[in-house]
Amino acid sequence: MREYLLTLCVTAAVTYLLTGPVRKFAIAAGAMPQIRARDVHREPTPRLGGIAMFFGLCAGLLVASHLTNLNQVFEKSNEPRALLSGAAVIWLIGVLDDKFEIDALIKLGAQMIAAGVMVMQGLTILWLPIPSVGTVALTQWQGTLLTVALVVITINAVNFVDGLDGLAAGMVCIAAAAFFMYAYRIWYSYGIEAAAPATLFAAILMGMCVGFLPHNMHPARIFMGDSGSMLIGLVLAAGAISITGQVDPDNLFGGSERSTVHGMVPIYIPLLMPLTIIAIPAADLILAIVRRTWRGQSPFAADRGHLHHRLLEVGHSHSRAVLIMYFWSALIAFGALAYSVNSASMWIVLGVVFLSAIGLLLLLLPRFTPRAPRWAESFVPPRYRRRKVLPEAEQALATEDSTGGVPEEEPEHRTPVAVGVSGVNGATAVGPRSRTAR
Repeated sequence: MREYLLTLCVTAAVTYLLTGPVRKFAIAAGAMPQIRARDVHREPTPRLGGIAMFFGLCAGLLVASHLTNLNQVFEKSNEPRALLSGAAVIWLIGVLDDKFEIDALIKLGAQMIAAGVMVMQGLTILWLPIPSVGTVALTQWQGTLLTVALVVITINAVNFVDGLDGLAAGMVCIAAAAFFMYAYRIWYSYGIEAAAPATLFAAILMGMCVGFLPHNMHPARIFMGDSGSMLIGLVLAAGAISITGQVDPDNLFGGSERSTVHGMVPIYIPLLMPLTIIAIPAADLILAIVRRTWRGQSPFAADRGHLHHRLLEVGHSHSRAVLIMYFWSALIAFGALAYSVNSASMWIVLGVVFLSAIGLLLLLLPRFTPRAPRWAESFVPPRYRRRKVLPEAEQALATEDSTGGVPEEEPEHRTPVAVGVSGVNGATAVGPRSRTAR
């Protein structure tokens, strides 16, 4: 565990320290989108944050390769090298897109090439654990197609939620934390060496997100851009592919499928866990494709209908919308993790239901304006306090004092700014951005 924590800290430190210089480089290179009417931010913000994240990935892999226990991951498996190769391809295309806005088909092709590079070096799905069926071996073509599809879907799902400051990095960090606990438990508790690469990938991914978040929280000083969103999406997919297609569930207890099903970890958890970590981004991706296709638009045309945009339209603030998305991501990911530990516990189910009710209450919070009791007004924000009703004379005096004796003029009408995509964060991973300033 100490070596994983060291790798995480080194990755986070390198990413954090490089983000500042990368921001200056992005400004000098002109990698700053124009402000549009649908943007949430109010001033041009540089992107290319994925450069710092990529070097953080390289630093994490380099440190891990020189540690005593983690060095065995590089000696016994070629998956870390496969990840680095695929990450280099997708990162390079992302950097070019952040600066020059390359064609959508080129980005889609690059995502497939990056997945193909990882497959050629051994990072692929070999079999699938199917409930009531058991472990189903896949042919080479089946494993390749499934791997490429998972990589492309994960990359675009992560990119679709990258619409608010700190949203994508925080959600991926939460998913990586839950995935790290699951993979580490399989590797350490059951002694399955095949789970070690996925555990390492999750630790490095957490470091990349933790190091970048201080620069990306609202108000963001830099965006990760496609170079960052596609990169963390690929690393997340690599961990899911490794733990799903490389670890045989029957080996968890050294018994048959029946004994595994009735054991501590059900046979379908290795298949379920990778899906839960991208549940929110994947749901947003599916809803966006259905919504745009229904309207006769391209599935990759940017719009203002994503989940985080709807939270803003409901009335949530920027920060609260991000925290609500964090909450649901953590609930789904850690709920699946707890279920994998003890699937027979009713307390886990009741806890998930209770927390889901709290989440629904938070979602509906702007629909009503709760008022705190008099004795608790000093402990809550001003919007939840009861307004004091002043006599007419005191109101007139207060108005005169605030305006300096001059009658207050009617405020001129302002056109509200539509809630929209946060600059480059709102562009899809395979969709073009508009270069026209609005």
